[in-house]
Amino acid sequence: MEINVGDIFTLLFDRNNNTAYKALQTLEKECEESDRVYCFIDQLADMIDSDNSYIRTRGLTLIAYNAKWDKDNKIDEIIDGYLKHIEDVKPITARQCIKLLPMIAKNKPELKCDIVSALQKADISIYADSMQSLVYKDIQNSLAEIEKL
Repeated sequence: MEINVGDIFTLLFDRNNNTAYKALQTLEKECEESDRVYCFIDQLADMIDSDNSYIRTRGLTLIAYNAKWDKDNKIDEIIDGYLKHIEDVKPITARQCIKLLPMIAKNKPELKCDIVSALQKADISIYADSMQSLVYKDIQNSLAEIEKL
């Protein structure tokens, strides 16, 4: 059964985080199989500037999942804004961003140097001590993964 990508996309903004998370999972699956979510890339780019960290995270996630479909090089245009989230005010969002970067580097090799540089320059001292080691470990894991590409 074919899903209505537009309807599911709308659910990413649902007040109920469970509903929005299910929509995110459905769209992630869709991105693995087709480019049907790619037409929303501009809206996804807007999402990463949202005041709501959940919406930012969903935008970051789906941008990464669409890297392999990025024939218009939209991600190249927004990569600087994307990489700012390595130091997102919310450490959970930062960690998600960091974990997604190898996916972008794999599908957009021309961005690999920018990604590696941003990861190496990241200032994790902005986070509470309890989060610093986790963010640091995520950065090291992503760098190692990118190095293998």
